[in-house]
Amino acid sequence: MLDIFEIFGEFSYFGIFLALIAVNASPILMPPSWIILTSFYLLDPTLNVVILAMVGATGATLGRFILKRISVIFRRFVAEEQKTNLDVIGNYLNQKKYGYLIASFLFGATPLPSNMLFIAYGLMRAKSMGIYVGFWFGRTISYIIMIYFGNAVLTPFLEMFEDRLTGILLIDGAGIGLIIIFASINWTLLITQRKIKFVKPKIWRF
Repeated sequence: MLDIFEIFGEFSYFGIFLALIAVNASPILMPPSWIILTSFYLLDPTLNVVILAMVGATGATLGRFILKRISVIFRRFVAEEQKTNLDVIGNYLNQKKYGYLIASFLFGATPLPSNMLFIAYGLMRAKSMGIYVGFWFGRTISYIIMIYFGNAVLTPFLEMFEDRLTGILLIDGAGIGLIIIFASINWTLLITQRKIKFVKPKIWRF
């Protein structure tokens, strides 16, 4: 892992930018971006925190754009009931001027992995520049905070999962579970009557 950081680190910000694109274009089995950025900074403290955060946010946003486009392909495998259900929440957010922008900013401002968020956007066929603008600003802010505190945040997090692959699998598993729950909510009922009800979680047409 250290060799990978050294290879990309040789290209300074551009190398970090490429690394963030690759990590964020992958749907699963990738560590959170803030861990990668913090690791780059700890290896080279001469990097400017704000510039590093902005470069990271740009790479992450472009990577998530690619992931969202890939996720649209998998919509054909989603059951018709879930397609209709996802379209309801998608159309609702489209009607809100800042719906996607606010949602993406709030999620981007946290250190939580955002892969499942953009997979959901892809399944919803969401189309809004607000998705990327909100995510970029949210990620920039969260990256600055996470990089600035560096060891104070990174070390305890890694100690929680001595086996890093296990930690990544647990995070991805939780994300997949959230996607299933999200797709199973009866959004029509929730939006019109403010009542929560779940539809049968038949996600795939196999």
